[in-house]
Amino acid sequence: MRPTRIWDLLLLAAFAAAATWILVRVFYGSIPPIPIYAGASLYPAALAELVLAFMVRSRIGSHQVGDGPRQLHPITVARSAALAKASALVGAATAGVWAGLLLYLLPQRSVLRAAVSDTPGAWVGLVAALALVGAALWLEHCCRAPDDPSDEPAL
Repeated sequence: MRPTRIWDLLLLAAFAAAATWILVRVFYGSIPPIPIYAGASLYPAALAELVLAFMVRSRIGSHQVGDGPRQLHPITVARSAALAKASALVGAATAGVWAGLLLYLLPQRSVLRAAVSDTPGAWVGLVAALALVGAALWLEHCCRAPDDPSDEPAL
């Protein structure tokens, strides 16, 4: 499995931001108010992936990966890496959505009272999405196998 490329995440976020900006520009008057906690649901996911990343990292670092008792099963590491890749994509798309919303809201704050009240919820969502992307990339990094020592004798 190849590592997640940052450019793929940026491209996905940019596409989501542009699509959201267009949709919000057309339909802003018909969407409900955005509460402050609207995007906060990603914080627990980011925290869980961060904790999992440190657990996987410590087990791999101390060579406790295997199918024995008190060892981290290799399939669990592979599933964690798959979770990390999926979460990075979800976080990037969600960050793009919140960024697109903010691109509409920030210039409208002086004109629309609703834009003023919706902005804090969009900021919370954007930060939560970026936290998820960061935690997912860290988890993916921690799931990498250590480099195999070479078979050549040391000089």
